[in-house]
Amino acid sequence: MNFIFDAHLDLSMNAMEWNRDLRKTVYQIREQEQGMTDLPDRGKGTVSFTALREGNIGLFVATLIARYVKENNSLPGWNSPEQAWAQTQGQLSWYRAMEKEGALLQIKTASELSSHRSGWELDASKSPLAYVLSLEGADSIVSMEHLHLAYESGLRAIGPAHYGPGTYAFGTDSEGGIGIKGKALLKEITSLKLILDATHLCDQSFWETMECYDGPLWASHSMCRTLVPNERQFNDDQIKSLLERESVIGMAFDAWMLFPNWQRGKTDPKESGVSLETVANHIDHICQLAGNSKHVMIGSDLDGGFGKEQCPFDIDTIADLQKLEEILSNRGYMEADIKNIMSTNGISFLIKNLPQ
Repeated sequence: MNFIFDAHLDLSMNAMEWNRDLRKTVYQIREQEQGMTDLPDRGKGTVSFTALREGNIGLFVATLIARYVKENNSLPGWNSPEQAWAQTQGQLSWYRAMEKEGALLQIKTASELSSHRSGWELDASKSPLAYVLSLEGADSIVSMEHLHLAYESGLRAIGPAHYGPGTYAFGTDSEGGIGIKGKALLKEITSLKLILDATHLCDQSFWETMECYDGPLWASHSMCRTLVPNERQFNDDQIKSLLERESVIGMAFDAWMLFPNWQRGKTDPKESGVSLETVANHIDHICQLAGNSKHVMIGSDLDGGFGKEQCPFDIDTIADLQKLEEILSNRGYMEADIKNIMSTNGISFLIKNLPQ
């Protein structure tokens, strides 16, 4: 069973906002949520610590996420950057609690990552699940001092945007550039040698970022606009520009990114034929543009505000990511290519770009 690196999991959001105890099994969490109607994915989650171990997913990027929304912004979020910052600190406290009991291990350096991989290969049962900390959407960064505080807490990747207009960039379902504040953020990201996550940047903010930033760059969970026309995905020119920068692009498992004109709460994964084969189509597309298998990774985003009602129908828990191996093999991918996609590409990128 291949070792898997997942470049995007909203674990603390699930723990602190969905109130899920991820130490329980997926099935225990589902049972606990029976009858709850406050969120559309209640009783349909796919992620727990046990499921991660069952899928041999021993390393992942785990997020902090808290959106600041200005007046007249209808999106859900916090009414001030300070509140958003405080929310991320609560999420960080949950990670610390899980570390204290030995369930999780934060990876801050390349040497720590290599040591974890060796320990996991020796005896996974005695190794904690390991994570690299990322911030999805930078609105909670009140000032550059806060960015430095986050770095000291182990932040190693950051996405300037999420949904809608943000402080530092415009994200999904909005349009605009990065402006003075965005350029100042990019300057500090460069000085700290953080990994920049291009996911969620709208087209204008994406291209302005590419002009202003020359540090390490990846897209933790993004798909192909050629296959699913939606500005949330990257078009081929954007993908090619990421390839030129030696980036890695994570494949997301959110069905609305896999099926054109997906309607949340209405379209059904099984009826629409959204499966892991659909994800493999996006892998194929990027590999064809690159001419090799060295720029794709998994960035599942499972339980990122959706559950089984909005992910490939052949996924019951996150452990089913292992099914990709057979799917890719049947498409002619060699063993080395499959390992690249399942873990090697993302891990190699981290070892190259994390502090030593």
